Amino acid sequence: MARSPFAPPPTTPATPLTPPPPRAVIPTTSPREAAEHQRRTLVVGRGISVQGTVQDAERLVVEGTMEAGAINGLIELAISPGGMFKGEVEVDDAEIAGTVDGTVIARGTLIVRATGRVLGTARCRRLQVEDGGQITGRIEMLTGDGAPAPRAEN
Repeated sequence: MARSPFAPPPTTPATPLTPPPPRAVIPTTSPREAAEHQRRTLVVGRGISVQGTVQDAERLVVEGTMEAGAINGLIELAISPGGMFKGEVEVDDAEIAGTVDGTVIARGTLIVRATGRVLGTARCRRLQVEDGGQITGRIEMLTGDGAPAPRAEN
């Protein structure tokens, strides 16, 4: 016989809710990636234009346009494809896939991607330029003490 639609629902014995057993947490990022995520980051988004100074940032990502006098103290600079940086920047490592118009000083590595352009002066300890990347202007390689390498006399 079918149950009446007006009858109360059948009762089921209550079972206590127990939490699932704890699972091991496996980190999904390396210690280097974790440190990068904890850096104070300024992102200039696509379609955004910024003029001025940057203070207390450790990482600068430019997807839009940024104009600045002189920026020091950065650990990392990333110029995305289509991004434009005008001015002078001193950084540990830089990756340029957009355009830098001015001076970029990389105390470590300067990477110019295939879509990247540096117009002006590039000073760095290590340089990588992908096929298609452009440096128009002056290149100075830094020595161990951070000074430009001496010029060879002809």
